[in-house]
Amino acid sequence: MPTPASSTLVCVPTYNEADSLPVLLTKLRAAQPDVHVLVIDDGSPDGTGAIADGWAERDDHVHVLHRTEKAGLGAAYLAGFAWGIERGYEFLVEMDADGSHRAEDLGRLLDAAATNDLVLGTRWMPGGRTVNWPFRRRLLSVAGNVYARTMLGVPFGDITGGFRVYRTATLQQLDLTTVRSEGYCFQVELALRAWDSGFRMVQVPITFVEREQGVSKMSGNIVREAMEKVTVWGIERRVRRLFVGWRVDPKASRG
Repeated sequence: MPTPASSTLVCVPTYNEADSLPVLLTKLRAAQPDVHVLVIDDGSPDGTGAIADGWAERDDHVHVLHRTEKAGLGAAYLAGFAWGIERGYEFLVEMDADGSHRAEDLGRLLDAAATNDLVLGTRWMPGGRTVNWPFRRRLLSVAGNVYARTMLGVPFGDITGGFRVYRTATLQQLDLTTVRSEGYCFQVELALRAWDSGFRMVQVPITFVEREQGVSKMSGNIVREAMEKVTVWGIERRVRRLFVGWRVDPKASRG
């Protein structure tokens, strides 16, 4: 049975995405007219929040959550998840505002969510690809995912990816109040928690497109945070296995 789009909320964090947000909303509303969209704006000085408000006034499927400062990707998603959980949505989607995640791929992720707890949109698997991405960014993403997969002992090709669908019930069991990660590391931490908890997880290939408007939010601090935390988590997991006999035996699908 396909995922009911009317019970789905797409969470879109924004900071200075005045040019790209209207393009995304246009494509998303055309591709999936029944889904609801929540724009989570961190006080963008370029007027992104006002643009989102204008859409919300014209379209009852578009909503806006205004935050007063740029507090990072992880904090924005946690705020969006809380907003969606409070209003009873069954499925919560993570999606970038810059156009890198294609609206036309969302339908396949939602189909997979009908029988899984977490669906990971994946660039680095058969059928997945990137478009117009510089070699340096491709290398960084591939290397980061290989490192995370090796250190953490998980089978996912794109654990850092930010295009995914969660069941609300899954998020409610992951104790989001203790999540402190940002950037790529936020994506890694939530997927790792779901995997260790035995949730059904599957990968779905997507096409990732380099942004055409605006400026990337990628920074050295984001990369360093991910490297440091993945290293610490990986060491902790090995110590537990060695001295405590700790073992994860998830029921998750390895898609």
